Amino acid sequence: MTDSPRIHLGALMRSTLDDAQAEGHLDHLQYEQGGETHTLRFAAPAPFEVEVNTLGGSEMYLQGSFEPVLIMECARCLRDVEVPMEVQLGTLMRYEPSAEQPYLEEAESGEEVLVFGDPDLDLSAYLAETTLLNAPLSVLHDEACKGLCQVCGHDLNEGPCEHMAQVPVEEIDDELGTPSGSLHAKQNPFASLADLKLPED
Repeated sequence: MTDSPRIHLGALMRSTLDDAQAEGHLDHLQYEQGGETHTLRFAAPAPFEVEVNTLGGSEMYLQGSFEPVLIMECARCLRDVEVPMEVQLGTLMRYEPSAEQPYLEEAESGEEVLVFGDPDLDLSAYLAETTLLNAPLSVLHDEACKGLCQVCGHDLNEGPCEHMAQVPVEEIDDELGTPSGSLHAKQNPFASLADLKLPED
């Protein structure tokens, strides 16, 4: 198991090698976003293979593959959902000694460039961002998922809760609000006008 996906580029940068390679398995990835540390979870150790070739000067090209089974949350009930992925890696790289942390920037050509300052390159942030860009925006553990009760958070896939029993969803009247006392009521600012009696002409 690999604690972090690292590739050593010192010899490549000294032009003593034509390429540099790294491979391993990851059971999670940690990355920084908005000043906070986030974690991508995997259902099983995820294999990665990376190869970096020099393009001359401070530029290089990274290619490889990453095959995680990403654990995401069901958009309705928040259960874990396993999402198998096959991520093809490919990006330009540029060495800038002043770069404290590796980061992606957009080049004039529109391509993304991985900028790094440490020849002992940690690829965690790059793999995490590439995985997120390739992951679906949302997933369901089942197409028929009933979601959670909006009042108590009960998983409705396991059966109805007391709030559901008070007012069946099919009785909701979207135009006039919902029956009085419903805890599942949709707030309708015009519901109070339903019984308003207007003067006859």
